[in-house]
Amino acid sequence: MNAPWKPGVGLRDPFHAFVCDDHSFDVLRAVAAEMGWAPEKVNKGGMRNAVQTLSITASPQILFVDMSESGDPLNDINSLAEVCEPGTVVIASGQVNDVRLYRDLVASGIQDYLLKPFGADQLRDALAQAQAVFMAPRETGPERPHCTMAVIGTRGGVGASSIATSLAWMLSDKKNRATALLDLDVHFGTNALALDLEPGRGLTDAIENPSRIDGLFIERAMVRASDTLAILSAEAPISQPMLTDGGAFYQLLEEFQAAFECSVVDLPRGMLIQHPHLMGSVNVALVVTELTLAAARDTIRILSWLKTNAPQARPIVVANKVQPGSPEISRKDFEQSIERKVDILVPFDVRVASQAAKLGKTLAEVAKGSKVGAACTALLNEALGAAEEDGPDARPAKGDSLLSKIDLKSMLPSRRKDKVANEG
Repeated sequence: MNAPWKPGVGLRDPFHAFVCDDHSFDVLRAVAAEMGWAPEKVNKGGMRNAVQTLSITASPQILFVDMSESGDPLNDINSLAEVCEPGTVVIASGQVNDVRLYRDLVASGIQDYLLKPFGADQLRDALAQAQAVFMAPRETGPERPHCTMAVIGTRGGVGASSIATSLAWMLSDKKNRATALLDLDVHFGTNALALDLEPGRGLTDAIENPSRIDGLFIERAMVRASDTLAILSAEAPISQPMLTDGGAFYQLLEEFQAAFECSVVDLPRGMLIQHPHLMGSVNVALVVTELTLAAARDTIRILSWLKTNAPQARPIVVANKVQPGSPEISRKDFEQSIERKVDILVPFDVRVASQAAKLGKTLAEVAKGSKVGAACTALLNEALGAAEEDGPDARPAKGDSLLSKIDLKSMLPSRRKDKVANEG
């Protein structure tokens, strides 16, 4: 798997090197300076230091690593792949002059292997080729149509915003999809807070000046949580009502379709009444509820509304914050009341919820390895399965080589060609 996003990955350095001997150290520093790179990025220490360093810092565009002290080169390359961000081109060096090792390393994804001691000219050629590889356009899989997912809470406090932020984070991190998160609770939205971000004025500006909304506005107004996740939200003063016919929201969703692969909309239930046209482009509607009598009533009403007003949106019922013991209504009785199954059940874990709030991370990120984390993964797969005809992840499977893990992936979001056809 690719390493998780680390602060600063969007501003990755052009070059890092980790070498074991003084000769390589001096040659690399000199050539790096010639190429306009910081000589300080050449570090002592080989593969082990590279893995330790890159596990806590962003990967560079080009990585030079000395394998002289590596006892198991192929295994160490796999360890390196685990901590490298997408896009890194790797050059290795070592003292073993073995054509079989060279072939194995290249097959594992290494761009080049330099036999030590190497000269400045040899190093320049290798780095120039690495630059060309990094800048060259890559073949991509078939372009997927944009999917828009709306998250609607049946009652206040059921955790719809927590589900929305977790879904957006998983789409961007686990599936590596360029994802937009739109929080339409202009006054009391918590999506940015949950991601430990300042909401900014982007959404407020969009509402006040819909004519300004275009690709450039989206690029400047959205707050980046990572290379593949951006959020648009607001924290408008309570005394400042947002008077809008919803046209701005509709335009935003249209721009998202051009700029991102997925959109997740945290949609307050009141918006269904005020701006029903917002559901026109939604492929999947996640109805977040709790196992109570009031929530059962409102789940029935929202599902009925969706069936009439947004028939193209595939509904998914998510029972959130389910505690052990006897809920107000049993799952069986709840399902009988709403006349359909609960698709996903997310257990309540106060420790995980508290930790997520303290760290400014999503519930899904903090809940890894727990029952809550398993439920979040099931939610992700269910949502993608509903949005895509070919199943929960239509992305073509890749091989096991290093480049399949740290290959260059353009961070420019794909553009929408057509709408997703709904299965149900």
